[in-house]
Amino acid sequence: MKTLFASILCNASRTLSVGFTNDLERRVREHRATQADSFTRKYTITLLRRAEEFSQVGDVIAREKELKGWSRAKKIAVIEESNPNSDELSAGW
Repeated sequence: MKTLFASILCNASRTLSVGFTNDLERRVREHRATQADSFTRKYTITLLRRAEEFSQVGDVIAREKELKGWSRAKKIAVIEESNPNSDELSAGW
């Protein structure tokens, strides 16, 4: 069974982007290479701040929708909950 990820990425000024993928490393590489959609390319969204694992497609899609519906403050709070220093989670890749 493939692992799925809901993620929150941002740029240096903390513009946030929420999405999901079945290959988190590939998706972060796409963001860094500006191969992602126009929003992430326009705002240079390249920093992985939170990732949550799922095994069911329906669950990861539901979580992505939930996160996208949240306010910016709530998204930042959930990042800080698991990543209080706002570390770059993909730094070792």
